Parts: sequence; structure tokens; C-alpha cells
Amino acid sequence: MVVVIILGLLASVVVPNVMDALDDAEINKARADMNALKTALKMYRIQNFAYPTTEQGLEALVVKPTLAPVPRNWKETGYIETVSKDPWGNDYQYTNPGEGHEYDISSLGADGISGGEGKNADISIWDEQ
Repeated sequence: MVVVIILGLLASVVVPNVMDALDDAEINKARADMNALKTALKMYRIQNFAYPTTEQGLEALVVKPTLAPVPRNWKETGYIETVSKDPWGNDYQYTNPGEGHEYDISSLGADGISGGEGKNADISIWDEQ
């Protein structure tokens, strides 16, 4: 009986810490994905003199856009293989122009809804890390 109580106490301490670590890992994964997108967007801009429009979206890094302005120097192999989803299975949000920046990349967090706190908080490429 004492062993069961001790295991219960240990689980009550360890499980929340493991869950917090999982939440932190997902947030860090989202930041790493957005940094990779940021790098690909820089390469796109260097070759095409502008970032993709909001309408062209992040898919412009994978497939040559057909919507105006069509990039003249688009890299035939693309800038990334695929646009991944965020760690919670939602699409990354891209807007051009962004608020205070040429573009924005963000994730809506675990709940997929704008706003929130903790793991549900929105994450932006421009957030201080």
C-alpha cells in the first residue's frame, strides 16, 4: 500500500513536468518551422525582388505562383519541399504586408483560435524568443 501511495505522489509531480516539457517542445518546433519559412522567404525575395503576396501565400515557396505578380526568377526546384503544418496540425498564417513588418508568419497555437494563453497563445515569427 505504501508503494502505491509513493508511486501516486511521484506521478503527481512528474506528469505535470513532462506535460509542460511537451508544450514547450511544440512551441519550439513552431518557432523552428517559422524560422525555416523566414529563410525561404528571404531567398524568394532575393531572387524575385518581393515577398509573395498574401493571396499567393506560403505555397509560393513550393509551387510557382500563377497569381499576379508572377515571379520572373522563381527557382525551378522551389524554396522548400512542402509547407508543413504547425505542431497542432493547423496551417501557418502568412500575411503580406504584416503589422510593422514586410510580412507576418504565425501559428494560432494549440487551440487553433486567435488569442489565448500558454500553449493556446498565438506565436509570431516576430515574437521575442
